[in-house]
Parts: sequence; structure tokens; C-alpha cells
Amino acid sequence: MRNISDLIEQYLKQMLDGSNEGAVEIQRNDLADRFSCVPSQINYVISTRFTMEKGYMVESKRGGGGYIRIQRIDLPALKTIRHHIEHTIGNCVDQSAAEGLIYQLLEAALITKREANLLRSAVSRETIALNLPMRDEMRARLLRSMLISLLVK
Repeated sequence: MRNISDLIEQYLKQMLDGSNEGAVEIQRNDLADRFSCVPSQINYVISTRFTMEKGYMVESKRGGGGYIRIQRIDLPALKTIRHHIEHTIGNCVDQSAAEGLIYQLLEAALITKREANLLRSAVSRETIALNLPMRDEMRARLLRSMLISLLVK
């Protein structure tokens, strides 16, 4: 059985898919009532599953008419993907950011689930058994090279 966080995430993604502008505005309390949970559960889902690394921008306004706006950030066209990869990864990248980028590419259907699993395995801290900051530098080089090979035709 799926947990409440998975259900909330799935619901929000369905709302985003149905949106013409690729964005939704929600009221935290209304969503909490819909799923019979506390509002902090909504905050948890949004802060962990709708991050910039995963391809989302979140904006919130507090107060009486407050809302949370979630917007999907589309990856650039394939012809500019190399620049996007180099800019996103840079000279070093931690495991969380690397996994976020892999997730974003998978969600955009630019890589397969199998490719995503291979990428995650290759850039994991267990595979790259080096001390920091060398590990993050090696991860960036590996990830950049593999993604360019996969995506740039």
C-alpha cells in the first residue's frame, strides 16, 4: 500500500499534468483536509518531492489568502541540453543534486528507467569511494560524460 506522501505527490502531479500552464496553486489546509492529514505533511511532500533539482519551482504566500504555487520547469530543447547539463552539474556535484537531475531527466522521458538506475549506481558514494571534495568532482565528470553520451545525438 502506498503511503500518504506518495498519494499527495501523485495527486499534485496529476493536477500539474492537467494544467495548461504547467503550474498549480493550492491551499495547504484544503489539501490537508482532502487527505485527512496535518498541513505539515503537505509541507513535507512539497519540500522533498517538488524541488528545483527534480524540475519544480515552488512559491508560497502566507496569510489569509495564502497559497502554494508549484510550477514544472521544462528542460531545454535537446539541442541545448549539453549546455544545461554542464551548467547544472558544474565542476562538482553532490549525490542529492545528481539524483535530482537524473530524476528530472527520467520524468521528462529523456532517459529510460534502466538508464536512470545505471546512472544512479555509477554516481553513488559507494561506487565512488573517494574522500570529499574529490568524490563530488569525480561524480560531476562521470555524470556529465554519461549524460552527454546519452542525450546529445
